[in-house]
Amino acid sequence: MKARLATLTVFAAVLMHFAHCADTEIPWCYHLSSCNDSVWISRPYGVCNETRQSPIDIETTKVKVDANLTAFTFGGFGNNRTMKEITNTGRTVKVTLRDGLVTVSGGGLSTNYTSLQFHLHWGNGTSIPGSEHTVDNKRYPMELHIVSIKSEFNGMTSQALTDPEGAAALGFFIEEGDGTEQPASWKILTNYLANITNSGDHVNIIDDLSLDDLLVGVDRTKYFRYLGSLTTPTCDEIVVWTVFKDPIRVSRDLIDLFPSVYFNTSSNSPLMTNTFRNIVEINNRTVTTPSSAVSKSYSTFGLLASLAMLPLLHRT
Repeated sequence: MKARLATLTVFAAVLMHFAHCADTEIPWCYHLSSCNDSVWISRPYGVCNETRQSPIDIETTKVKVDANLTAFTFGGFGNNRTMKEITNTGRTVKVTLRDGLVTVSGGGLSTNYTSLQFHLHWGNGTSIPGSEHTVDNKRYPMELHIVSIKSEFNGMTSQALTDPEGAAALGFFIEEGDGTEQPASWKILTNYLANITNSGDHVNIIDDLSLDDLLVGVDRTKYFRYLGSLTTPTCDEIVVWTVFKDPIRVSRDLIDLFPSVYFNTSSNSPLMTNTFRNIVEINNRTVTTPSSAVSKSYSTFGLLASLAMLPLLHRT
């Protein structure tokens, strides 16, 4: 019984921060060979050696169309007061969302999910890419994850432990865009990095900033779907993953700001770089995508083909 309670305690911390909490009982890391993802498959790092792990490489030629993947409903994404606090966890930068204000449903999800937080993964600025998922072996500079749990849990994160779809994660690639300090929403967000340079630093978000602002330019009807896991220990296999096809475009100077924070508070602490888990085997899983995008592409092709036939019709 004590072992079970200990597992629940660790898991609750893991899920609340999507395993980005500096106070978990598992001393995992990104920057040291003794505790980075090369050793996560061993105990006591949870189930990181199982067969439904994340992240994966998405091979587009193997993606299957699923008509059940409909449009999402994003509740509260336009509310510019949902972001509560930004934190340097010692492993990533995490933004906590206000309780119950942000929800995700539709999109083939089995129920309504309540969003808890979002965090980021990166390499070393624009010079070394650091997204977790890859597409046809392409790794993007960064990746943003919005983490949600089933609304029926009423914030009781430990209940997701026995639910293979207890959590839903929305993944957004970030790549280099044009100009400098663009878009304005990302300029606002990155302004906070100077206040959280050390592990454990956190500040309240006082600016008006919404999730829609940060996701500018992304067509959220185009996405990939698969069943996976948390991407950090204890790697619990409870996540319905949605990875959006369109990247967020952020100027180089803003992307390059993320490796300016530190892994810990010591004077010789390394800068926070390469904060991502390498891809794992997909095994027997299937990645799916909505049929709408395929239908649109087919319709466009059909229209062009019809227009090409018009001169021939006039000749008969």
